[in-house]
Amino acid sequence: MSAGDVGGASGCGDGGRLARSYAVRGCTVVELSGDVDLATVGEIRVVLDEATAPSGPPHVVVDLSRTTFFDCTGLDLLVRAEARMARRAGRLGLVCVQQITLRMMEIANLTGLLRPVPTLEQALERPG
Repeated sequence: MSAGDVGGASGCGDGGRLARSYAVRGCTVVELSGDVDLATVGEIRVVLDEATAPSGPPHVVVDLSRTTFFDCTGLDLLVRAEARMARRAGRLGLVCVQQITLRMMEIANLTGLLRPVPTLEQALERPG
């Protein structure tokens, strides 16, 4: 199994994969599926770390559209990925439409940092 495809937890909607990465228009998209929580964060971190590595593309988008549960450990992953991108003058985009996840970001005062948008297309086009 490559680092671009991680599986193993229940509740995943894509053949058991928690995270998969793929390229779109020079950007890496990391699509998360199923539950993002303490039990899955380690496996998902592998894919996010690969995408946000110093030698990676200048724009990475994390797509939460297929997640079924997202807790504070997921927020930590996103903040970590944002910091890694900022250190190399890259940018992190975020796709999120789940109201409970958006509310959690708002309560944690992270919406300004993470700037979630409702569609992948918007995240790919967002200016840096």
